[in-house]
Amino acid sequence: MTLRRLVLWRHGETDYNAAGRMQGQLDSALTEVGWNQARFAAPALAKFEPDLVIASDLRRATDTATVLTDAFALPLRLDKRLRETHLGEWQGLTGADVDERAPGERNRWRLDATWAPPGGESRLEVAERAHEVVADLLHGDDDVETVLFAAHGGLILALTARLLRLPVALWPSLGGIANCHWVELEYQDDVWRLRAYNAGITG
Repeated sequence: MTLRRLVLWRHGETDYNAAGRMQGQLDSALTEVGWNQARFAAPALAKFEPDLVIASDLRRATDTATVLTDAFALPLRLDKRLRETHLGEWQGLTGADVDERAPGERNRWRLDATWAPPGGESRLEVAERAHEVVADLLHGDDDVETVLFAAHGGLILALTARLLRLPVALWPSLGGIANCHWVELEYQDDVWRLRAYNAGITG
C-alpha cells in the first residue's frame, strides 16, 4: 500500500482551553468534556479505517488518540514532531495577558506565518517539522494507505497549508480547528487535495 489519505485530528478540550490560556507545548490535560468529545468522535474517525495513528507526545493529543486506538484496536505511534507550536514567552498566558504585555503582537502572529512569539516558533517552522513526518510515511517502509495524526490546532493548520502548497501570505486565510474536529487530505499524482476542513460530529 501507498499513503493515500491523511486525517488530522485535533485533541479534545483541555483545562487550558477551558480557562482561555495559551498552551503551546505546555502539557495540559483533557477535561471531562474533552474526553467525551473524543469518545463521541471516535466512531466517525474509525470509518476512515486508518492503518496507523500517530500522535503528538503531549498528553492531550496522546490521550485523545488512545480513545480511538483502544476502542478499535488500531496501532499507535508517538512523534514529538507533531507537538503544538512552541509559544515561547506566551505559554500559559491568556490572550488578555499577551495583549497587555505586547499590544498588537497577537494579531501580528495571526496574520504573519513567518513571525514567532518571543522565544517561540513560527508557523513555517511548525509546518516543516510536521511535514517531515508525512515525508517519512511517503518514502519510508510503512505499509499504510490511511494515516491519522492526533495533534493540535496550530500544527494542523500549518501542515494543511504546507501540504496544499498555499502561498505563505494566504496561510492566515485558513480558519481554526475546533476541539476534536479534523481535516481530511487525499494524495494523488504527487498532489495533496483537501477533502474536508474543520469537520466534526456535534451533539
